[in-house]
Amino acid sequence: MKSKDLLSVADLSSDDLQRILDNALAMKRKGTEPLLAGQTLAMIFEKPSLRTRVSFDVAMYQLGGHAIYLAGGEVGLGQREPMKDMALVLSRYADLIMARTFAHRTVESLARCATVPVINGLSDREHPCQAISDLLTIYERKGKPKGLTLAYIGDGNNVAASLLLACALIGMHFKVASPRGYEIQDEIMGVARRIAVATATQVVLAESPHVAVEGADVVYTDVWTSMGQENESEKRRRDFAGYQVTLELLAQAEPDAILMHPMPVHHGEEFAEGLIDCPQSVLIDQAENRLHAQKAILVEMAR
Repeated sequence: MKSKDLLSVADLSSDDLQRILDNALAMKRKGTEPLLAGQTLAMIFEKPSLRTRVSFDVAMYQLGGHAIYLAGGEVGLGQREPMKDMALVLSRYADLIMARTFAHRTVESLARCATVPVINGLSDREHPCQAISDLLTIYERKGKPKGLTLAYIGDGNNVAASLLLACALIGMHFKVASPRGYEIQDEIMGVARRIAVATATQVVLAESPHVAVEGADVVYTDVWTSMGQENESEKRRRDFAGYQVTLELLAQAEPDAILMHPMPVHHGEEFAEGLIDCPQSVLIDQAENRLHAQKAILVEMAR
């Protein structure tokens, strides 16, 4: 790996990402050995979590290790004591650190100060673990992702950013439709385009969901209003009108296209009511694969 830490999908090479996916699939199919016996993962949460917390905790247990949950208020993350002091002490207790933070600069500061690997469990900039587990789901359902097309509909948020980078690394074409003002960050887009040149991958920007979805192998969406944006919810509902994923929109993709969402779902907003139960939905498989991807990520980071 390019770094001791996994803060961004761009910290991985194409070979790194493929190795993690192969290992995750192998552990899911064949079972998990105690590869991290005696090791400890410190989990820092500024934001509440279901899938991230449980999948990392269970992953460490199945790998023979131990996970410790630390609420943001307990740690302080630079408020109760300097970040450097906290990170250095925690590095003496734990072999790995996972942090789910509001600001990406927080997890960056933690990684700079810690002497053990730091994993970004989510920040406002990226959600690399989600993107890796999403590719695992695509890998299972479609075989090798290279050459397939993923259409992302909605907010160009942290999930969209990490998905774009992951698709570029693995050789999967990426089409995105977002309302004006909600596009993926230019910096992320620039990194993805540079990667895409090396992997012969297409990155297509579109305002129309219909243009993005046409011929796609995977249709992906996420919430219009993320945690911490609740005061913008009414404005976002207006701005995202026309970006709801429906059966009619899904019908414009390939007949065997799969439907994905990182969950939790706001039914009736980005996702039409009842769509989670349609035959093309793989949302629950996708959520399960957070566990298997997390195991492979932990093993990779502990190397």
